[in-house]
Amino acid sequence: MTTSSGTTTSIREATPEDAAALAGVHVRSWQAAYRDLLPGPYLDSLDPEERAAVWRDRLTAPDRPTVLLATEADGRVVAFSCLRAWPGEEPEASEESEESEESGASHASDDPDGTDGTDALDPTTTAELAALYALPEVWGTGVGRSLLAASTEVLVTAGFRTAVLWVFTGNARGRRFYEAAGWRPDGRAVHDVTGGRELEELRYRRELFD
Repeated sequence: MTTSSGTTTSIREATPEDAAALAGVHVRSWQAAYRDLLPGPYLDSLDPEERAAVWRDRLTAPDRPTVLLATEADGRVVAFSCLRAWPGEEPEASEESEESEESGASHASDDPDGTDGTDALDPTTTAELAALYALPEVWGTGVGRSLLAASTEVLVTAGFRTAVLWVFTGNARGRRFYEAAGWRPDGRAVHDVTGGRELEELRYRRELFD
């Protein structure tokens, strides 16, 4: 595809050799996107090398997720998404909050018993968009929209009928991005402590077959 800035990008599946590039996008996007949500010292302390090790382990695991990369013509990775089967009804740390797993974060659901009817997801037909991040310099160029569309296509091809994701309530840019693509909050929320700050995450859902 050609972005609005005139740059040509393509989408491919990640390999373990892409771990360092993935980590670079992951850290830089967090530092830019969450500057107003999370403490500056915490964001500045995020280590691409540590994150690369995490991604390398994920990409070599037997139950590895599907990770898609958006790359420019020279091969530079500018965005990625991470897809997996829905892990279950207990709210786990998503990629939105996953750094907190390594710093002792806690997660609390607004409906811990899952009895309000909003959490009845079938793990056999539900997928999770666990992450979608892009370098700040490609925000608004169409890279993210193309990657989200490609990610949705992968899930449809795999036979999933519903997709969900978690997004920080205060992440206005992210929420607008997903809502423009047809995602909507489904009433489920969790509270998560990241970098010493408690934040609320909303679960968004999209039916893949209308």
